[in-house]
Amino acid sequence: MKTLLDDQARSKATGGGMTGETLAIRGGRPLTGRVEVKGAKNLATKAMVAALLGETVSVLRDVPDISDVQVVRSLLEVHGVTVQQGDEEGSLVFDPSGAVSAHFEEIDAHAGASRIPILFCGPLLHLLGEALIPDLGGCRIGDRPINFHMDALRAFGAIVDKTYEGIRITAPNGLHGADIELPYPSVGATEQVLLTAVRAKGVTELRNAAIEPEIMDLIAVLQKMGAIISYEPNRVILIEGVESLRGYDHRCIFDRNEAASWACAALATDGDIYVGGAKQQEMLTFLNVYRKAGGEFDVHEDGIRFRRGSALKPVVVETDVHPGFMTDWQQPLIVALTQAPGTSIVHETVYENRLGFTEALVQMGADIVVHPQGIDSPDRRVPRRALEQAAVINGPTPLHGADVVVPDLRGGYSYLIAALAAEGESVVRNVGIIRRGYEKLFTKLDALGADFDVIG
Repeated sequence: MKTLLDDQARSKATGGGMTGETLAIRGGRPLTGRVEVKGAKNLATKAMVAALLGETVSVLRDVPDISDVQVVRSLLEVHGVTVQQGDEEGSLVFDPSGAVSAHFEEIDAHAGASRIPILFCGPLLHLLGEALIPDLGGCRIGDRPINFHMDALRAFGAIVDKTYEGIRITAPNGLHGADIELPYPSVGATEQVLLTAVRAKGVTELRNAAIEPEIMDLIAVLQKMGAIISYEPNRVILIEGVESLRGYDHRCIFDRNEAASWACAALATDGDIYVGGAKQQEMLTFLNVYRKAGGEFDVHEDGIRFRRGSALKPVVVETDVHPGFMTDWQQPLIVALTQAPGTSIVHETVYENRLGFTEALVQMGADIVVHPQGIDSPDRRVPRRALEQAAVINGPTPLHGADVVVPDLRGGYSYLIAALAAEGESVVRNVGIIRRGYEKLFTKLDALGADFDVIG
């Protein structure tokens, strides 16, 4: 008999889902059925922070019920923002009128392993003149330096002081527009600049900016609030600071990372999954690779149906910033590629340690060799980057059950796919990390016919 608690009830019972939950998975059966994806984690949490900038109430719709959202909600509440359920399922209402400063200890207690507190800096500096950032956590997938953020804040006129508790940031003379060029088109640093520049005095020019769909959706949120933002060719964003902003009413862009994850699950298990809410435009690059790898898909008005074609095929993939192939997409895809005849290569150019998850796949029977220094090739289109890696996958190799521990969000989801595709029983530990970014994970797995028990 399957042991399955309602995801929302389990999340509340375990303090938000960030626990060492363990699944026993019996694989070897295709995943079939329909799942719905809601708003993108990478937009919803940032739009929640943007609510601090408004002088009136904001409403965010299609907010996913995931632990990262709960963390940001807690951080807003500890800063005096009132957060309530909206008039429809998955909507939240934010009233920032009672915003106050918080202590390091309070912020640290509510932030947990999340890195989101750093994006509170700009809004809090405008609102309160001070921002406190404790030591930051996040997935262990490589160096995620905060110097891009700190350098940007200094360019706006902020003073950054390091203490034994964390980082204290002040702006005694206010914040002014700045001329900023990012060393790398970092999504987080681009968000930092946007959230800070909209209320800074004067014009900010940001060069080498990230242009992911979630960034464009955040720009749409800020424009609804009264911001003046334009983007030009070659990754240039111009922000004209305004004196005040109002609240917003916005529906989140869909989560393309979750949509791609379920697509890869269909590919790896020879299943047939309809991902409701997925849209073609934001997934063009993924869909091209999916088709090359032997997958088939049908685009509909309300979603995309994913399944395996006649046979899987090896592919060569290079991860890159948008509009390239997302680093979050390569991990679940690698699981499917272990079943493709021939040799596939995945060049990881965004995070230097994001191929460590393949060790567990090898334990399950995969033939994967990681090249720590990357691989040169005359066919490469993405420029070589320092600390890049490459994975060479030889297939097909039958996968068998194993006892594995989830290392990070996307790698952990890949372990679930591998366990569902493998023969025999697997034990997947530390599943709570996956629930940072996947809403109603257990409910969706159950709906797709997965055979599993929650054993701890």
